[in-house]
Amino acid sequence: MIQKSPDSTPKTAVLLLNMGGPTDISGVEPFLKNIFADPLLLPIKNSLIRKMVGNIIVSKRLESVKENYRKIGGYSPLIKHTFALTSALNALDSSKTYSYAMRYSPPFCKDVLADLKAQGVQDLVLFSLYPQFSTATTYSSLLDAKSCLKSLEYAPRVSVVEHFSEYEPFYELIADEIISTLDGADSKEFVLLLSAHGLPKSLIEKGDCYVEHCERGKQIIYKILQSRGVDFAKIVLCFQSKVGPMRWIEPSTKDTISAHKDSKIIIYPLAFTIDNSETDYELKIQYKELADSFGVRDYRVCECLNDKEGFAKVIIDLANQALQKHTTQQIAPAKSAKKPNTKPKPKSSKSKKPHKSINAKTSNKPKPKQKHSKNPQTNHKKGKSNA
Repeated sequence: MIQKSPDSTPKTAVLLLNMGGPTDISGVEPFLKNIFADPLLLPIKNSLIRKMVGNIIVSKRLESVKENYRKIGGYSPLIKHTFALTSALNALDSSKTYSYAMRYSPPFCKDVLADLKAQGVQDLVLFSLYPQFSTATTYSSLLDAKSCLKSLEYAPRVSVVEHFSEYEPFYELIADEIISTLDGADSKEFVLLLSAHGLPKSLIEKGDCYVEHCERGKQIIYKILQSRGVDFAKIVLCFQSKVGPMRWIEPSTKDTISAHKDSKIIIYPLAFTIDNSETDYELKIQYKELADSFGVRDYRVCECLNDKEGFAKVIIDLANQALQKHTTQQIAPAKSAKKPNTKPKPKSSKSKKPHKSINAKTSNKPKPKQKHSKNPQTNHKKGKSNA
């Protein structure tokens, strides 16, 4: 690992933000506890009650989740791939420092930001690795970064890439992966499932733009495949990973596989840029077994983009756009254009403007006094040890 001296360290950093994952079986429990301690994922106002409910959920799921990780090697591949991605980024672009921070596992945002502060980084791009914006993922990571910046008394100039749900070069890479996974087979014999991580329906009904972004991604992928002469029997957007009794967005990936059991199936994990347990276990093992039980003749799952050079170049391009259009920003949840808040507010109250989608850009809203977080180095000690 190349160590940079303080004088040679770039003063601009790009911090990749993602969920994280356990690096061994002993890390599964704290990872799950951190997830269910997040009020945006478990919306219980009282923190003590939320912790109690979260611990109950974890205790019920712990052993089965551990077993799932054992089936994919005993750890999440997400940390390893993200480490490789930041290494590739630093090799391609020496003008900036690229690093990563995880929301629910090491390296945590506060530790990485402390390193960047010590290195004298003055311009920071917070880069969400979630392609689509959601309050449960992107917004949670951005709020965490904002909180860490405040507690560290660290105030760099901050730009944000909060999603890239309409950035066509990203989808060109996805089309490449789909075609590669076909490996010469006739696409017309396959149903293409674009499987995204599910969310409670109540979240979407409150105006979360996640499904809208997924639908847009489906349209762009269809257009690109058509332009390359690749036609599928059908392309279906579906949602995986449902947990608990609440109503979740539909159709589920499981039900979609069942509905097309007489077809050949190829799946691309639309909401993931980095392979993780939801791809390596849920899609490639659990749903493969389900497809086999249904008699599906051919079942294929595409790899995520991970540390591929093309994806690294997309990140560099988007980070450069964010820096060029830099405006000090306010972190706020994005709203769906299809589901605005319709309840009238009293005339005396000031209504909050919805946060503009970045779409591979930074938002144009001015930021309040508190500023956003930046990205750490790839040679961050915790990131290195977890790889």
